[in-house]
Formats: sequence, C-alpha cells, structure tokens
Amino acid sequence: MDPASLLFVFILLAAASMIVPLSKLAGLGPIIGYILAGILIGPSGLKLITEPATVLHFSEFGVVMMLFLIGLELRPAHLWQMRGKLIGLGGLQVGLTLMALTGGLVVLGLVASAALALGMALALSSTAVALQIMEERNLLKTHGGQSGFAILLFQDVIVIAMIAALPLLAALSGGDLPTTELAPAQSHDADRHSAADFIMPQPSGIWYGASVIGVFVGMIIAGRLLLKPLFRLIARSGVREIFTAIALALVVGASLMMGWLGLSAALGAFLGGVVLADSEYRHQLERDIEPFKALLLGLFFMSVGMSLDLGVVAADPVLILFGVLGLMAIKFVILYGVGRIFGLGNSTALLMAVLLCQAGEFGFVLFQFARAENLLPAELITQASAIIALSMAMTPILLIGYNTLIAPRFSSSKRTGDSPVDEQGTVLILGYGRLGQIAHRLLHTQNIPATLIDHDGDHIEFIRQFDSRVFYGDATDIDLLRSAGAGMAKVIVISIDNTDHVLKAARICKEHFPQAKLVARARNRTHMFDLMALEVDFVERETARAALAMGRETLRFLGYDKDRSDRLMDAFLRYDFKMIEETWQHRDNLEKLIEEAADTRDFLRQTLGDIDSAEELEEVLEARLKQLRAEEPKP
Repeated sequence: MDPASLLFVFILLAAASMIVPLSKLAGLGPIIGYILAGILIGPSGLKLITEPATVLHFSEFGVVMMLFLIGLELRPAHLWQMRGKLIGLGGLQVGLTLMALTGGLVVLGLVASAALALGMALALSSTAVALQIMEERNLLKTHGGQSGFAILLFQDVIVIAMIAALPLLAALSGGDLPTTELAPAQSHDADRHSAADFIMPQPSGIWYGASVIGVFVGMIIAGRLLLKPLFRLIARSGVREIFTAIALALVVGASLMMGWLGLSAALGAFLGGVVLADSEYRHQLERDIEPFKALLLGLFFMSVGMSLDLGVVAADPVLILFGVLGLMAIKFVILYGVGRIFGLGNSTALLMAVLLCQAGEFGFVLFQFARAENLLPAELITQASAIIALSMAMTPILLIGYNTLIAPRFSSSKRTGDSPVDEQGTVLILGYGRLGQIAHRLLHTQNIPATLIDHDGDHIEFIRQFDSRVFYGDATDIDLLRSAGAGMAKVIVISIDNTDHVLKAARICKEHFPQAKLVARARNRTHMFDLMALEVDFVERETARAALAMGRETLRFLGYDKDRSDRLMDAFLRYDFKMIEETWQHRDNLEKLIEEAADTRDFLRQTLGDIDSAEELEEVLEARLKQLRAEEPKP
C-alpha cells in the first residue's frame, strides 16, 4: 500500500482515538468529538488532511448502512402503520420550513430562485446526527423518536424531487450567476453517472417507470425467496465471515440499484433492510454490519469538521452565528408546532424539535447540484456550508440542555420526556432445541413476548413450519445479543446444547446484562456446579425430572400407589437439589463429593423406605440438611 495512504488512515484513526473519548467523558457525546477531531486535522486546523471531500464521499456510506440497519428493525406492516406520520408529519414539516426559509431569505435580499434553492438545502435535517443520537439514547422506540424518524425518511425521499427540480428552477431563473467555478461540481456529477452507466445505461422515458417497478419488485422477491436459502446454506457451512461479506454485498447492491435509477442510495439501503426485516437472519446481519456503520459514521462526522472553513466563520462571525441561530430557531418552532398538530405530547414534540432543528448532510449534496445549475454563488455556498456544519455540531449540545433543563419538568420520563412505543421481548431464549421450545411454549400461554436465538439454520427452517419465529445467530456473541435486545430483557434463558457455550453465554450475560435474571440449562451435576459458581439465578439439569418421572412410573408398575410414588419422586428431587446447593463449593474435591454421594444414597434409602407421611418426610429432610450444615468446617 502507498505510504501516503497509510499515513492518511493513521491520522484519521489517531485523531479520533484521542479526541472522541475526551468528548464523551466531558459529556458532549461522540459526535462533537468526531467533528472537533475533523476540525483539528483539517484545512482550518493543522492541515494534516487538505481534501476533506475525499473522506466525505467515502464516509457517506456510513449513513447508507445506518438506514439499512434501521430498515431491519421495521417490518413492512410497521412501515405501513407509519404512513400517516411519514406523509403528513414529514410533508407538512418540509413544506412549512421551505416556505419560511425561502420567504426569510427573499426578505434579506436574495433573489427568489437562489432563496428557494438555499431553502431546500437548509430545510432538510441531518439523518446521520439525529439517528445516531436516537440510537445512543435508545429513542427510536419512543413516540418522539418514531415521529422524528418518519420526518427523516420523508426527507430522504423528497430530496430526490428537490434535485430534479433544480434544473427547472435554473431554467426559469435564467441562470444569471457567473459560471467560472462550476467545473468541480459538474465533473463530479459526470463521473457519478459514467460509473453507473458502465454497469448498465440509465433508463429513460417509459422504460424508467418500468425499471423502478422492476427494481422494487425484484428486491421483494429476492428478499423473500432467494436470500433465505442462501442464508441457510451459509449458516450450514459455518463460515462466519461470509455472513459479513453478504451483509455488505446487500447494502452495496441495494445502493447501486437506487443509484442506477437516480434515487437516493440511503433510501435503497433502507428498503433493502425493510424487505429483510422478517428474516430469521436479521440479527446476524445487524451484528455484522454494525462495526462498519459505526466506523464510517465516525469518519463522516470527521469529514464534516474538516469541511468547516473557520476562515469563513472568522471573516463574518455575526452573519454565521445569526444564520445558525436563526435557522435552528425557525426549524425548532415549526417542528414543535407540527408535532402538536399531529397530536404529540408537549414533551414529545419538544424532543423531536431538538433532535431535528439542525440542517443536514443532504444540504451539501444539493449545493453541488445548485452550483452545477448556476443557482448559487460559491461564496454563499461556503457560508451556508459552515452554517450547516455548525448546526449539526450544536444538536448534541442542545440535547444536553434539554435533558438538564426541560426533561425533568415532565413526570413521564426524566431522561427524554417520552415513553416507549413498544418493548422488545421481555425474555431472551438462547438455544431453541427441545428444552428451549418447551420453556417458550409455557411463556406463550401467558402471552409473554420472547426473542428466540439459535445457531442451526436447518433447524430454524424446520421450526418455521410450526409458526415459530427463531432468529439465526451465535448466542455467545455479545454484539448479536445486544442487537437482539439483551440489554432490555428481564430474563435470559440459556438452553444451548453445548456445555462450554452455556458457560460462555452465562459469563457474558452476567457481565454485560446484569439487569436480566439468568435461567440456565445444565448438562449434569458438574456443569451445574460451574453455573452456580457464576451466580446464575436458576439452574436446571436437563434430564433430572425426566429420569425421575421414568423411575416414578416404574414404581407404579411394581405396585406402588400414585400418591406414594409421586411423594417419593418429589422428596428425592427436592433433597437432591438441596444437596447440590450444600455441596457445590466442594466441586473440585472429588474425594469429598464421592463421600457425600455415598452418604446421600444411604440416607435416602433408609428415609424414603421407612417413612410414608409427607409431613414427617419433610421434617426428616430438613433435619438432615441442618446436620450437614453443622458438620461443615467454619471458615
């Protein structure tokens, strides 16, 4: 690899490693840290990197991946339920904001065509900033978070119409601006189209509509019929890295198809995620893409910092400050008002307004097209770009102020002023074999939601025939457990058919998800000792009750009546579990275990053979346990 490229990568990683943790510890959040790191190493700082556009074009793929992951969380039925917010809430917000900004810019002396083009760019919020904050603070499951997401999704769609409208706007305005600085934007756009045409010429006319329908129908068919057998084949092969490869291929493929149609790559990735939201493999896909998404989003925020021209800010700080505050104030008021119109509570509408009152990364894209169409002068674009970048950086700070000053006034939630729309499964079952299935069936009788994880693709496909939905994944993978909702689960049932994996999963859950009670499956007494050492809340040996049931029925066939055989089974099981609790600390002392096992056999033979009364039997067992405790050497 070229040493210059290695140095480029090293500078990015070193700057992020130094600045982002300090920003997080200072309470500013990682986004501010990434932006500050970008300013430090960019043209306005140490000038270690002088071409931030290179990083921006590459890192924008992080936004695409984030939309794919969000799509994985939204089933088509859920997306259909959001149609009112998507069209009504999003459409009203964009329309009112565009009118307010365009009117204000005209009053300030900008010509109508330039004011409308600039208003389009500033009316859009930052998908990257808003969704990253929502994910960090677990807001996507709240009413405010879902309303904000509906607006962002509508903006991702409407930006396509805005780009298409710019040439018409330029034709109507006559294009009075100078054209000396238009070559870079035109060249970039031409390169983008030539790259798409290299694969297949872009459709036009009647073929364009047919191509759009064909792409969307093809995505649905591929997601429903073709990808499931492929996922199952990969799961059967056991080659884990291929899941990562196919996850990235899906995102890139969906983005390429949308690019071929001239649509948003982020929209394509989102729709690809929605198509796969019902797949049993979505948690594994989410786990594999998450690290790439996080890294690329960090680079994206760094590129925003690098693109911030502090010289422009220093040249006219009053104008830039007025632009940032005025823009965010206008959008805040409109977002709050639209939220209230659509029935959101006071605190929910405020939260949504705080999250979305900045300008966004799509503004940079619209500026490129506006320059190419001779709608905006270079100086105005530079100033507006600084306003967008600063407004993005202001959002995490505003949210800190909201949580400190506003949220505590609302009793519904001191943190966000909002409540969850719906909770993930309160139970997480790891391993859906014969034990996990029975436990889940019992929970199902009480309508208790559970998320089911298993590592066998063939078994998952078989279980689907019985209307049971099981997700594919490695239950010892902490990232997959997080994506499956382990951080919010009340109970985690570990019923994996592998002793080492059970212990590993138990250790991970105890360390990273302490809020959840652990119920674990033990293979035998020794395995049960190991789980008790981990302080698992409840452990059950997988064959104990079944074996005793067989012994009970054998006694009945030998002439014992039902009451006595049931009583003998219950007494044996109760005493056996008590003995495990009393002796597990000796699990490494084989001689002691052998001695206690012999004593237990003799005691049970004498006691259960001579006593018929359940009350008397209970007294004898309790006395025996007290005797064993008294005989234990004092520490």
